[in-house]
Amino acid sequence: MQNYNYILSVRAVKNGEFQPEPGPPMYLEVPEGEKITPAKKNARKAADWLGKVRDLADGNADQRIAETGDVLVFVHGYNNTLDEIRQRHEILQSDLRAEGWRGVVVSFDWPSDDQLLNYYEDRHDAAETARYLVTGGIGLIVNGQSEGCQTNVHLLGHSTGAFVIMEAFIGAEKKGEFYKSDWRIGQVGFIGGDVSARSLDADSQWASPMFKRIMRLTNYQNGFDDVLGVSNAKRLGTAPRVGRVGLNANADPKAVNVDCSEFFCKLDPEQQKNKVGWWNHSWHIGNRVFARDLAMSLEGRIDRDYLPTRDMRDGRLHLRDAPRPEFEQAWLDLANKG
Repeated sequence: MQNYNYILSVRAVKNGEFQPEPGPPMYLEVPEGEKITPAKKNARKAADWLGKVRDLADGNADQRIAETGDVLVFVHGYNNTLDEIRQRHEILQSDLRAEGWRGVVVSFDWPSDDQLLNYYEDRHDAAETARYLVTGGIGLIVNGQSEGCQTNVHLLGHSTGAFVIMEAFIGAEKKGEFYKSDWRIGQVGFIGGDVSARSLDADSQWASPMFKRIMRLTNYQNGFDDVLGVSNAKRLGTAPRVGRVGLNANADPKAVNVDCSEFFCKLDPEQQKNKVGWWNHSWHIGNRVFARDLAMSLEGRIDRDYLPTRDMRDGRLHLRDAPRPEFEQAWLDLANKG
């Protein structure tokens, strides 16, 4: 049976090829392993594409948790090729499934070049394309929820993808129909988050629209992330990034920080089969411990402070390699019978 990758791309198209500039949304259903292209054979109407994603999610739903399914929208960062986006999408879907999560991964693909010096141009494109995540992504979700379809939607932003997500919620606040609608997003995760730590403080006006609509934000911090370092020439001394230094003490109450620094420091890159891109900044995708923690976060059955993959020390949560609770399946079976 053929499996497919579901991609919402907002790259411009010229002569049948994607361009490194923003363009109108395209809804793609691409066979696993194949290149992401704007080929007509892969393009779908928005309603048909969304219907397939929902049907897949609902078909995979764990009825012991909820009757409706889960969709995780993965938003990549800058300096990503289309092949890297495809690889990360497939690895993330495979690892989450292997760790027990039953949802569907969808990628939001915005135009980011593959040259480091294009960082600021990509940042501009990220802000421009965030509105498409609203009108072409969140907008469809809002409509579905208003029609009684309560698919659980989550977001995962890598690097500048965190910036895109936050800008998308700002955009939603500016559109009357979204501002007035009672819609929500479940879990949001940032990995290698390329936004400032203070932007997620409780008094941040930029973050306020996001926190108003979500259940929880989990920030995965790695102090060894050299891409986010202030000494990196392309960054020109921007404020400390949340993916490197973690959340501030006065972060919004809906946000939780998971320090991965100690865990990462002991990782041998050669021992991780699946890895794509700059290791210090992208190790999460392909790491099964991270996938296990993310899977349990998306499920939301266990309190954020008690996930077995997290160790609380000195008031801080640290990622660690540990299995799911030994009797978790028995708990679920009993709950289902009850």
